[in-house]
Amino acid sequence: MIFIDNQQDFLESALLERAARLTLGISALRHGEPRHLRRTPVQVSETNRQGGAALNPSLKPFDQTQGKPDSASTSAPLSASSDITIVLTDDAQLHELNRDYLGVDAPTDVLSFPASELNPETGSTYLGDILISIPRATQQAQAAGHPIEAEVQLLVVHGVLHLLGYDHAEAQEKARMWAEQAKVLERLGLGHIKIQYSE
Repeated sequence: MIFIDNQQDFLESALLERAARLTLGISALRHGEPRHLRRTPVQVSETNRQGGAALNPSLKPFDQTQGKPDSASTSAPLSASSDITIVLTDDAQLHELNRDYLGVDAPTDVLSFPASELNPETGSTYLGDILISIPRATQQAQAAGHPIEAEVQLLVVHGVLHLLGYDHAEAQEKARMWAEQAKVLERLGLGHIKIQYSE
């Protein structure tokens, strides 16, 4: 299930659910077998920094010293029925979270925090949280010359891919992630939309 916390009265939240579901479905088809989903907090943004923000208080921190999830985490299978929370918020909240979790005293467009927790009652996997600044997305859409709805769908696709373990820190990882992202955007009818990314 896709949970959307719409704090900004974004009128097209159904498009975001569709983008998230399509991303999950395409990735599940491509990978078939269960995957261990990483739990490293990730900033999904126009810059490449590591870190993130957990809205779900039960999310466990990533054990940086061992380079793997702490012992309380589970390996959960990937499926199109996995659960995600998408929070549509503002620059102030993302600025605060960016500062608190990344040490970056500036707003950003999107933060993603992978969880990979299995719900024992339903058997579904809680993949994590994606937070999107609607004002920042609006600015980026205007700068790129496309609708805000397209920009926010792009950010959802990008965020879901990060929850699934994709990254763009290295050139090979980036090529793989951008290829998956392009496939999903094409299926959404947004093949002409590209992420604005600066190193």
